[in-house]
Amino acid sequence: MNRIPIQSRKEVDFLVRKFYGKVREHELLGPIFNQIVKDWDHHLIHLSDFWEMILLQTGPGRGKFNPAQVHREVDVSVNYTIDQAHFGNWLELWFATVNRYFEGETAEYAKEHARRMAHMLFMRIWEARQAIPPSS
Repeated sequence: MNRIPIQSRKEVDFLVRKFYGKVREHELLGPIFNQIVKDWDHHLIHLSDFWEMILLQTGPGRGKFNPAQVHREVDVSVNYTIDQAHFGNWLELWFATVNRYFEGETAEYAKEHARRMAHMLFMRIWEARQAIPPSS
C-alpha cells in the first residue's frame, strides 16, 4: 500500500480506526481501553472528531474535549496504575500506524502532536496523584 497524505476526515478516520484496532489488541493497553470503553463505535467517532480538529483544524471537535480530565479519570478507575510505559506503547503504536499508511506534513505533525500530548497527559496524571491526601 502506498502512503498518502492526511487531507480529509476520511484519512483521519482511517488512521484512528487502524490505530485503535492495534490498541485494543495490545497486551498492556488493550485491557485498560477495553475496560473503559463500552461503545467502541461511538468512541471512535469521538476520537476521529478530536484528531480531525487537531490535524485539519476542521470538524465538530472545537471546545468539546478535555483529554487531561479524561485521562485522570481513567487513571483513578485503574487504581492509579497508568505509567510512562503505557504512554510509550501508545506512541509506538501511533507512530507505526502513521508511518505505515501516511506521509507528508500532516502525518509528521500527527506524530509530533501525539508526542507532546502524551507527555502533557502523563504530567497531568502525575500532578493529580500528588494532590491525593495520604491514606491513614
